[in-house]
Amino acid sequence: MKPERRGALLVLGVLVFSAVLGGLYGPSVRATAGDASNLQDSVKDFTRVLSVVQHDYAVPVDTDHAIYDGAIPGMLRVLDPHSTFFDPRQYALLREDQRGKYYGVGMTVGPQEGHTVILAPMPNSPAAKAGLRPGDIIAKVEDKATDGMTTSEIADLLKGPKGTTVHVTIVREGDAEPLVFTVTRDEIPKNSVDSAFMIKPGIGYIRLSAFNEETDTELAAAFKKLDANNLDGLVFDLRGNPGGLLNEAVAVADMFLDKNQLIVSHHGRASQERRYYAVRGNRGFTAPVVVVVNGGSASASEIVSGSIQDHDRGLIVGEQTFGKGLVQTVSPLSEDTGLALTTARYYTPSGRLIQRDYKDVSLYDYLYNHKNPPVTEVKLTDGGRQVFGGGGITPDVMATLAKPNPFQETLLRRNIFFPFRGGVGTFTTYFLGTKPNITKDFEADDSVIALFKGKLDKEKIPYTDADISANMDWIKREIKKEAFISIFGVNAGDSVELEDDAQVNKAIESLPQARALYQNVRKIIAQRSAGQLSQQP
Repeated sequence: MKPERRGALLVLGVLVFSAVLGGLYGPSVRATAGDASNLQDSVKDFTRVLSVVQHDYAVPVDTDHAIYDGAIPGMLRVLDPHSTFFDPRQYALLREDQRGKYYGVGMTVGPQEGHTVILAPMPNSPAAKAGLRPGDIIAKVEDKATDGMTTSEIADLLKGPKGTTVHVTIVREGDAEPLVFTVTRDEIPKNSVDSAFMIKPGIGYIRLSAFNEETDTELAAAFKKLDANNLDGLVFDLRGNPGGLLNEAVAVADMFLDKNQLIVSHHGRASQERRYYAVRGNRGFTAPVVVVVNGGSASASEIVSGSIQDHDRGLIVGEQTFGKGLVQTVSPLSEDTGLALTTARYYTPSGRLIQRDYKDVSLYDYLYNHKNPPVTEVKLTDGGRQVFGGGGITPDVMATLAKPNPFQETLLRRNIFFPFRGGVGTFTTYFLGTKPNITKDFEADDSVIALFKGKLDKEKIPYTDADISANMDWIKREIKKEAFISIFGVNAGDSVELEDDAQVNKAIESLPQARALYQNVRKIIAQRSAGQLSQQP
């Protein structure tokens, strides 16, 4: 099939699908001959333009690029910021995220100074078992040199059917010759529960990074691991969680709320309202809860935090959330592509609109420069507290993370802590190359700091003794964190990072307030129920 013909058919498919979906979720109107004629005329016009471009443009045209990255996204962009077209690779990655698993070696990789570097093997993954480490440069996959390849292309080479092997050649600081690892691919879970551990005696900590098909199962396992019904408090971290599947957001909220409490509702221009309730309830989990959020908490994260806030089940600590309350229906199209089309809007139990205004801002500002929106709604929680809508979830307790000071920014910008070769950021790999005895009791002592200062000298990074002294605790924590990630895995490094996390510490401090809030609302609800019963004849 000719490229322009295939592209036109794909666009036609999107247009027809959009028209049909509009009939399902939009106004109840009948299609007319004029509607069909207008659609046909539009497709004919597009095909003519595409044909002229294909034939007369100054250089050969990549039609797939023009269609996938130009025509279709341009059409959807005039609707709203979240209606999205997925090309074959994007759609495959979306399905991976939704399923919560893929087949490969189990590590995250990223670009660093012209190389693709292992950022972190996943715990208990084939990559971790084979001995691959953060900072290793991927030089070859099988017999293919990675020079000139993108990180995405290399990641695709590492994926493959379960049980097959892949040979990975890496360059590691401290080893004179490249090392070759044979890794057997396996099913790799894309865990949504990143961490679950006791952050203080009696206080559990759970971080949720996404909402996929396995999230409720993973969260239930985390509750069991922490013996949640016997906790004195729980810090539930949703920072940077962009959302995911609606039914998983409902299932997660269900674990915190009482049976039959409203979790979320949604409706569109003329689509019938749909309401989602807790069907199982918290099953005895009544420990105080503090949810930590920030500007990267969106969609499903806002559904969960909004429902917990509206029912006074817990406190919200952190920063204003993103404000994404548009419902996308994701459907497959031809050519292994997909379409996410907005069909409705989300509302919290109190009736607050989650979605932030996007009409008068550029797409870039909407996505990356959003500021706290003006309050457009004031609602009441079950206990009578005021909460605000029209732009995400406003925390009950505002808490921000301190920005790095100029010296810290210099070290972070120069990647001095992260272990990769081929540039400046090599201290962790250099330090581990000295074969230190790293145990869970490890702390960076004076000898480690002396090595660190020597590395700064070697890399010509300016500093003074005052700089080192003023930032000593931070430097020691960064060294410990990266060493723990390399030796014990990402979760161990996370626990180190949380030791000085201002938002998490504020959440821990707020647990008594969350307990009082929950106890108070339970009394109010019981009194209301008793009053209603006494009024019955």
